[in-house]
Amino acid sequence: MSGQSITDRITAAQHSVTGSAVSKTVCKATTHEIMGPKKKHLDYLIHCTNEMNVNIPQLADTLFERTANTSWVVVFKSLAATHHLMVYGNERFIQYLASRNTLFNLSNFLDKSGLQGYDMSTFIRRYSRYLNEKAVSYRQVAFDFTKVKRGSDGVMRTVNTEKLLKTIPIIQNQMDALLDFNVNANELTNGVINAAFMLLFKDSIRLFAAYNEGIINLLEKYFDMKKTQCKEGLDIYKKFLTRMTRISEFLKVAEQVGIDRGDIPDLSQAPSSLLDALEQHLASLEGKKVKDSTAASRASTLSNAVSSLANTGISFTRVDEREKQAALEEEQARLKALKEQRLKELQKGPPSSSTTAASPVSTDGCSVNTAPAIDLFSTPSTTNGTSKAANDLLDLQPAFQQQALALSSGLPTANTWGDDVLGGILKPTVASSSSQGLTPSGQQPGKLVSDDLDSSLANLVGNLGIGNGVAKNDIHWSQPGEKKLTGGNNWQPKTAPSTTWNPSTLAPSVMAFPATTPTGMMAYGMPPQMGSMAMMTQPTMMYSQPVMRPANPFGQAPGAQVPVYPIYSLSQ
Repeated sequence: MSGQSITDRITAAQHSVTGSAVSKTVCKATTHEIMGPKKKHLDYLIHCTNEMNVNIPQLADTLFERTANTSWVVVFKSLAATHHLMVYGNERFIQYLASRNTLFNLSNFLDKSGLQGYDMSTFIRRYSRYLNEKAVSYRQVAFDFTKVKRGSDGVMRTVNTEKLLKTIPIIQNQMDALLDFNVNANELTNGVINAAFMLLFKDSIRLFAAYNEGIINLLEKYFDMKKTQCKEGLDIYKKFLTRMTRISEFLKVAEQVGIDRGDIPDLSQAPSSLLDALEQHLASLEGKKVKDSTAASRASTLSNAVSSLANTGISFTRVDEREKQAALEEEQARLKALKEQRLKELQKGPPSSSTTAASPVSTDGCSVNTAPAIDLFSTPSTTNGTSKAANDLLDLQPAFQQQALALSSGLPTANTWGDDVLGGILKPTVASSSSQGLTPSGQQPGKLVSDDLDSSLANLVGNLGIGNGVAKNDIHWSQPGEKKLTGGNNWQPKTAPSTTWNPSTLAPSVMAFPATTPTGMMAYGMPPQMGSMAMMTQPTMMYSQPVMRPANPFGQAPGAQVPVYPIYSLSQ
């Protein structure tokens, strides 16, 4: 079966609905496609093991559930994904696996769907046994042999004799499980088993390097050991020679399948004379008659053997370092590519908004005015200090007065639809009236804002035309034929003869402007009881520019637009 099956798609969709990204990624990494788990899925799972809010037991259990599948492809890829996380994931993952009583129970697994299923089932059973042994080894020594520190000051070189004799057999068991995979080059026929073999190959290099350093430590201590320790140590060394032969055969398979020769370490056999020297030393401790040997000859033999094994350890370590360097360079190249992509995105950037801030305005003469438009919604700058901000808030700067005045009254006007369609701007024409220009005494006719707050508000209302006598013909809020007077500083509402109104019994009015403004704006908050009053009609006006009001420390922010509502009278 090749490609993602319908079952794979349905399973991924189910996890998408439930919102489990981890489970979905596990399913995508273990599909029915005959290829190794994809790198992007493995990288995501590695990232998950490093996140503290990710449930590691749930992640591991999801992988275990995938091994219950009947397809050899899904099971094999699940094992490979688990192995990958054990090697490259956070240590929390392998710690959890080591804490479990059982891991993979695949000793009887068999896929009978085809001939390839029969062949791959054999390697699945062997592979699962190695992963189980890898977790058990971690449980026994509390560290991973493939990640342990190596060198002259490494763990296996500095451990004492008692712990050394207990630790080396654990390495031997794990090495035996790895070498029992026992695959030939002609059996590596698909991407799934090849992915598993590569992980085993990398583990074999690191594991044997730790094994080799333990043997070096053993040989250096051998001639100072007790008789029982020497006997146990001699047995360990004989098994080591056997596994060295097996590991060399395993590395030959790696070379046959295309792994670079520089990535395969060289094995240096210890001289056979060393084994004789170890056996004679043990015999002498047991009281047997042995050939006479001087301490100098034993020291020379031991030195040659240690030197040979040290060269082997250096070769394994060099290969391991090359792999780490290659992985580091790959990661750096990946980060560089992401950085370049990000820089390209930033260079494109969002479209500039400078054309909005300085949009050209056409004039009557078809010339274009490129002066920056006034931002009526901007807040005063605080770069000049608190005193400057307060001055702007209460007094309003003269420069702003001139610009606002130009907006309210100085913009060029055209006809309603514009005689010059291309050059003119559309602006509604306001009919003139003799009652316009109700400017309070003491104010200059053309000045929009003065230094006095109350006078500024009054002047602002006057310039907006509130209180003029122009009535719009299409809206009638009063009875036909009734003549109403509006506006004026001394205007007073006239009450109907049948209505008695006591202002003290009414709710306070909602003022649109401060009460000190002499504009007669009391009608803005008129309560329902005044419905019987004879109110004055007010024309409806349209203004081409938003209206500015002086800033109020207890009101909205300076520069915000204040809506102006016309005053309507209520008919009786």
